[in-house]
Amino acid sequence: MSLKKIKQVLKEKPTYYIPIALLVLLCLSVLLAPLIPIDPNQSDVLNMNQPPSLKHIFGTDQIGRDYFIRVLYGGQISLLVGILAMLTSIIIGTSVGLISGYFGGVIDNILMRFIDVLSSIPWLVLVIVLSVYMKPGLKTIIIIIGCFSWMGIARLIRAETLSLKEREYVTYARFIKLPAFKIIIRHILPGVLPILIVTATGSIAGAIMTESTLSFLGLGIQPPYASWGSLLQNGQTILATAPHMALIPGVFIMLTIFSFNKIGDLFQEMIGGGN
Repeated sequence: MSLKKIKQVLKEKPTYYIPIALLVLLCLSVLLAPLIPIDPNQSDVLNMNQPPSLKHIFGTDQIGRDYFIRVLYGGQISLLVGILAMLTSIIIGTSVGLISGYFGGVIDNILMRFIDVLSSIPWLVLVIVLSVYMKPGLKTIIIIIGCFSWMGIARLIRAETLSLKEREYVTYARFIKLPAFKIIIRHILPGVLPILIVTATGSIAGAIMTESTLSFLGLGIQPPYASWGSLLQNGQTILATAPHMALIPGVFIMLTIFSFNKIGDLFQEMIGGGN
């Protein structure tokens, strides 16, 4: 996927500039939040539940904290969870898919049956149950989401590996008795990278959605820290009097997931049109 190919797809479908611009703006906003001289945890009991104003762009929450800076710092948590959970699921799914597809036989059957068992369980329910028994927090959320969202990735990588291992250069490498590990790293892994890139964008969006769901249910990020999901959960308690408290983080979640999904579509079109 060269820069030339990216420019070609963007020229044919300039609408892709919208999610790219949105994602860049969102990332810059949350990353530059520490430069804003406002403490996200500083309460002000004299200015509780204030509506949006010039002083407080998004208003204040139930204990007088500036909601704008809370949303930006919440974005840091949500994006961090999305990226790290994606990396965890990609590493596990790719490793299992490569091993299963390359070696085949008994190893393939065992791994695929294990994936079938995990996939048969509504994984969001499983995540919620594990969240109850594990100490809630950022690390727990990342581990749980990453360790229970890799099965689809493994299947995709396995299918691609089954195809790649029949290529002539892989057959020759096996004929000259190169170690399996070297064959997988040098010849198989580069061939599955385009699929991994597309899958990664969807995994980030899925992880952000899952984190938001768990935080909304009170099983995610714990106070005083906040994520978009926990802000949404807090906002729904005063939905009748201050609907913007739930609407704002909800819009941020929606725009972020939309952007990652559309960028995934962009990569898919680039792959579909050739590398």
